[in-house]
Amino acid sequence: MRFGFKTSPQNTTWDAVLEVWLAADDIDVFESGWTSDHFYPMRAADLSGPRLEGWVTLAALAQATGRLRLGTLVTGIHYRHPAVLANMAATLDIVSGGRLEIGVGAGWNEQESGAYGIELGSPRQRSDRFEEACAVLTGLLSPQETTTFKGSYYELADARCNPKPVQQPHPPIWVGGNGEKRTLRTAARFAQYWSFDGESTEQFGRARDVLHQHCADLGRDPAEILLCSQVGFAGDPAATAAAAAAFGAAGADFVVVNLRRPFTPAVLEPLATALSELS
Repeated sequence: MRFGFKTSPQNTTWDAVLEVWLAADDIDVFESGWTSDHFYPMRAADLSGPRLEGWVTLAALAQATGRLRLGTLVTGIHYRHPAVLANMAATLDIVSGGRLEIGVGAGWNEQESGAYGIELGSPRQRSDRFEEACAVLTGLLSPQETTTFKGSYYELADARCNPKPVQQPHPPIWVGGNGEKRTLRTAARFAQYWSFDGESTEQFGRARDVLHQHCADLGRDPAEILLCSQVGFAGDPAATAAAAAAFGAAGADFVVVNLRRPFTPAVLEPLATALSELS
């Protein structure tokens, strides 16, 4: 198995996040580091707490580190036009020396979206928009010089993204979510990684099987998509490793460990030691 860690940048400080990433950059067990993409604290009683913007934080972390791959798990696609996001991603892939992973999802947070006047839409609208956005992203990031696209949500006419990212045909796309009819089908079409959103290995297994069926329907080899799950770290490295092992037994190739606040690099070595037994 392969491993990453995640520091959701809410109710914390830049210095605390940076300290963890600098330490993790020297620990080979952690292949990648992740932020998340929200503007309000998630699942918190107090919504007035601080939250750093995920992509700007990621750009700063790319300059501070030299080995870790990095991404947002996941980017709410409705927060930024996918053409803007493509140019952001290409630039960050260059800045990081080809270390970017692009995590994307259809978006879900009604409270946050409504506060900013960003239209979230119905589940069907979110799925339709997400499918179009993935096509725009992959088109602009690919080696082709221009991209023309006409959909219900996005329309591009000979659009450019120059310079192109270091990684070709584009940085790896991680599709997050478990929606069986649409999200997993979008993953089957576009993803190099699928990121499960849940805690149950039984749910993971069901979603995995649905994803593989979508791959069969689209004529894609399911082995081309690596399977990922997140697990929470509550302070016990052995328990976290056991949770990771359970997802590995269910077919997960990659586990991202959500670190708890307050962030401290002291947890990394014991956690890496426990996880290394599963590698």
